[in-house]
Amino acid sequence: MTRQARSPSATRRTATAGLLFWLAWLCMGCSAQGAFAAVEEEVSIDGGPARLWGTLLRPPGDARVPAVLILSGSGPTDRDGNGPGLHNDSLKLLAENLAVAGIASLRIDKRGVGASAGAMVGEAALRFETYVEDAVRWFDALAARDWVRGVAIVGHSEGALVGTLAAQERTPAGLVAIAGAGLPAGRLLRRQLASAGLPAAVLREAEAVIDALENGRQVARVHEALGPLFRPSVQPYLISWFRRDPAEALSKVGAPVLVIQGTRDLQVSLEDARRLVAGRPSDGRSGAELEVVDGMNHVLKQVPDRAEANLMAYNDPSLPLAAGLLERLLPFLGGLAFDR
Repeated sequence: MTRQARSPSATRRTATAGLLFWLAWLCMGCSAQGAFAAVEEEVSIDGGPARLWGTLLRPPGDARVPAVLILSGSGPTDRDGNGPGLHNDSLKLLAENLAVAGIASLRIDKRGVGASAGAMVGEAALRFETYVEDAVRWFDALAARDWVRGVAIVGHSEGALVGTLAAQERTPAGLVAIAGAGLPAGRLLRRQLASAGLPAAVLREAEAVIDALENGRQVARVHEALGPLFRPSVQPYLISWFRRDPAEALSKVGAPVLVIQGTRDLQVSLEDARRLVAGRPSDGRSGAELEVVDGMNHVLKQVPDRAEANLMAYNDPSLPLAAGLLERLLPFLGGLAFDR
């Protein structure tokens, strides 16, 4: 575990609050076997062409509680962490565990996905900033609820970068980046393509296209094998995404930050997580932590060290979340100053 320096008193306060929070979750979980019933509400905000939709889940009762905005990963990933051909319910399970711990959550179908499909703008008009702007509006909508004590942001995979940029526009109680890339997307894509077994000529062309996009230039014609990835209509989005450096962006967030990374993640490495934390300020202003969850894969499930079992977990909603994830996430959230 890597931590930025904090004052001894601040460390003691955070550790005490986090421990009490974790113990409360354990007690609630034990007493809630079959009895705990969170309050679920379908909510929406204006999305321009159509409304954007999400699920608000909160503990029962009238008490003011902390809340978390959950942001999903790349591609057509919905509010529950699922996508075409993939059903693991990772983010739904996360929301349910937060509710048991006394934390409300809002998980959303991002623009163009699930119930928010009608709000998709034309592909050529989409930018990475579009998702950030949507996240900021969702943050405001959640914070405006009179029973919300304050809002933290939890971003998974690409949602970690979206949440990081949204946290620069607002002041969350804290920011959690789970399985978030530590490198700009262009560099990640180069790494992935190099290991994909592409013919040498196609790989050279892919690298040339990435070079152009990183420098803000569109490419009119690409190899047919690269068309699905670099079609002209998606290039403006890629340009807007490639210019974002996740580590640099995270260094500008003033809120406390927790970076969580699993050891069996096939998509994001521990080096990514270390790069994110290394970019944080060292003056103790806001604090930063890195927590490693042994055996956790990219969809937050505990898996053995076998690639087949790892991939099968992407489509198994019956698997619970990796226990180590909650053991690290809940104490961090419990130590945040949610009260506004």
